[in-house]
Amino acid sequence: MSIKRKLNLSATIALLPTWFAAVAVFIGTMAWSIRLSFTNSTLFPSSTYVGFAQYSKLFSSAKWLASLQNVLIFGVLYVAGCLLLGFLLAAALDRKIRFESAFRTIFLYPYAMSFVVTGLIWQWMLNPTLGIQASVRSLGWESFVLDWVVNRDMAIYALVLAGVWQGAGLVMVIALAGMRSIEAEQWKAARIDGIPVWRIYTSIILPQLGPALAAAGMLLAMGVIKTYDIVVAMTNGGPGNATEVPAKFIMDNLFGRQNLGLATAGATVLVLGVIIAVAPFRYAMHIRARAKGAA
Repeated sequence: MSIKRKLNLSATIALLPTWFAAVAVFIGTMAWSIRLSFTNSTLFPSSTYVGFAQYSKLFSSAKWLASLQNVLIFGVLYVAGCLLLGFLLAAALDRKIRFESAFRTIFLYPYAMSFVVTGLIWQWMLNPTLGIQASVRSLGWESFVLDWVVNRDMAIYALVLAGVWQGAGLVMVIALAGMRSIEAEQWKAARIDGIPVWRIYTSIILPQLGPALAAAGMLLAMGVIKTYDIVVAMTNGGPGNATEVPAKFIMDNLFGRQNLGLATAGATVLVLGVIIAVAPFRYAMHIRARAKGAA
């Protein structure tokens, strides 16, 4: 046996536990959860099949439909806000400003926090009796209002604000790395032609960052689908169902109402959501790889 084959065999043997864990734990439990979604399981798993009854109950629930609407609003604004703010921060740092390392650390630091910590920070800041509103009113502006976390119409945007504050740093790092990999000759040619800096970034730099920003967007989108902790920390789904999200709906039915069948039906829908979110990106990467191979 050649040395190369021995190395491949050794690597395969070393990866066997990981493959077993992936198949038995992840895929196995996923299949088991999907199976339970077609039963009338409550506190304990049941073998009594009820067809699509749990899915029919799920999509007839006003709370579940509200959670889907909320996560869609949150997801679009969160991903778009992170991409826009992250790109702007990266463009500012790309100008080689003074104390760049310090600013990069400051902008990236929120991403190192958990969503629970982020939610608690913003819950306090937007609390009308303790946070920014109370502080501004104590200075004499009695008419100042910033009560987003208790305002049914604005609560979802409070979540977006907190999420963008945390997630923009990730996009900034990815975009800045892409900007620094662009050849300096392009900048020199653009300066010779007298192109404004903002036009260089929008017309020359931004198109070249497409794959990097797409990867960042996919990571953010996958995080949106499983959004839970920031909602619990900031609003606990309220006021009413204004910030209810699918993951919280599932956890409430799984542990609060002991409705295992309905919870796994919701989890199955979320899995399909992840597949729908990832599949276009993976297909685009496959087409891109094939194009490079053909070239």
